[in-house]
Amino acid sequence: MMLIFDDFIPGFKMKSFRNIGLRSFLMSFAVFFTVSLLYYISSVLKTDGHYVYLLDDAYIHLAMAKNFALYEVWGMTRYQFSSTSSSPLFTYMLSVLIEIFGDNDQIPLYFNAAFSIGILYFLSIYYGDILKEVKRTVLAVLFTVFFIVLPLHFLSGMEHVFQIFLFVINIFCFYRRDQNKAAEYGFYFSLLLMGLIRFESMFYFVILAVMFAVIKKWKEVVLVLVLGLMPITVFCAFNYQQDGYFFPNSVIVKGTKLSFDSNIVYQLKVILLDNFLLNISFYKVGVFPVLLSLIFIYRDFKTKTFKKVLEDNFLLIVFSLLMICHSMFADLKGLFRYEAYILTGFCMVLIPKLKGLFFDFTHYIKKERIISVFIAANAVLLIYKGSVAHKVMNNGGKNIYEQQVQSAKFLNQFYNSSKVVANDIGAVSYYTDIHLLDIAGLGSVETVPFNENKGKFDKRFEDFLARYCFENKYDLAIVYEGWLQGHVPPHWKKAAVLKIGEKITVARHEVSVYSINEKNLEQLKQNIRKFNWNKNVTVTITE
Repeated sequence: MMLIFDDFIPGFKMKSFRNIGLRSFLMSFAVFFTVSLLYYISSVLKTDGHYVYLLDDAYIHLAMAKNFALYEVWGMTRYQFSSTSSSPLFTYMLSVLIEIFGDNDQIPLYFNAAFSIGILYFLSIYYGDILKEVKRTVLAVLFTVFFIVLPLHFLSGMEHVFQIFLFVINIFCFYRRDQNKAAEYGFYFSLLLMGLIRFESMFYFVILAVMFAVIKKWKEVVLVLVLGLMPITVFCAFNYQQDGYFFPNSVIVKGTKLSFDSNIVYQLKVILLDNFLLNISFYKVGVFPVLLSLIFIYRDFKTKTFKKVLEDNFLLIVFSLLMICHSMFADLKGLFRYEAYILTGFCMVLIPKLKGLFFDFTHYIKKERIISVFIAANAVLLIYKGSVAHKVMNNGGKNIYEQQVQSAKFLNQFYNSSKVVANDIGAVSYYTDIHLLDIAGLGSVETVPFNENKGKFDKRFEDFLARYCFENKYDLAIVYEGWLQGHVPPHWKKAAVLKIGEKITVARHEVSVYSINEKNLEQLKQNIRKFNWNKNVTVTITE
């Protein structure tokens, strides 16, 4: 680690690092992992002693990683290809770990722990070099990790910790890339990986390239576009060969579509108004960092040339535009996970401009009253996100355990290799060997056309479900009845309703179990009665 640090910052004295970087890292490490450990223990006590992830999505990655590692099938089941993972590189890395260490559902937690340490380490170096004092550095590090709600991402067991790590490395190296080759390679290598961690990174590549073009750095333009987009292009070509779509199912289903046809006016209304200007989530998570950035950019225009303003505020402009683009074309409603990488960038480029706040707090807030208002707003935002995250980390795993994991255990005991229709597909796929039809379109390409561009269930989809399940002899369905919006196929017969208490990270309190093959209805009811459901699950058999 010391050698890496010396490579990135020539002339940096080892003693200085030990006095600032290492001490700051150790103090930040202690606080972060103490908080995370307390929530881990709280969760385990509510899930019969086994840690359960806060969202079912974590088990989607695990299911695909398991199937690829053990059966060489890139899919939610071992039987067929399905492009369900929106983070191919993360899923692949999990599959490598499963192949090495065996199938263990705790692997994503260990993976996130390692990269959380990396985030704390590099943030401590980065801020320590700017703030020159341990307490100030620790404050900056902890503000950043709690502002982006890193403990929540760590305990969720998904790709966002790795994504944040890559952005920390990318920004860290960006400011040092002219000093030595190691930083330059780090900057471009992190770009190479980003796109396959989250496809939203494409916005970052394009905005970076445009900014480099404006200041006439053509070499950087080419390298950013080629290295950033090349892996995505290769994956999309592979994906298209497999199922006829360029992007993973989740991107198609959840993303905002812009096509130049008769619906373009409506699509522009959705993008500009619904997703951006009238999007309350944008004002909750993105508006204040953007406004702070605008103040610094506006001030520089008074005293500097246009080119100098762009160079001095390069990443401030990039991340402001990135937040706007992300809001318009991606999603901000995911328990603070989708925008975490952008907020990490804002912290790393804004805190150096606000360092006067760390050196003389009272004098700074008196002198910079407008900026202080926006800083206070971001502090309030941190508290708000912390309160929401507290509920999720405290009871999210309990929700998933009582609903998705219990459903998976039931299927494993009685219908382990049966044909099953579902909507929350992570745990039920990972813990069983079922044949799956996903009504939400994430795990089944057959249902993507009914779900893309945030489509609604209708009579057409009802007819498709009825016909497809009959022709392919599906056995049962475990779904949110409300999601079908009254379009339950008429030959599906409800066997039971499974209800849990407080809803935190699940979409509905109730899951309905249907027999698709009417001949098996009574047997399904008997199996539901036999199964040892968790005490917090209320089971109502339909008579």
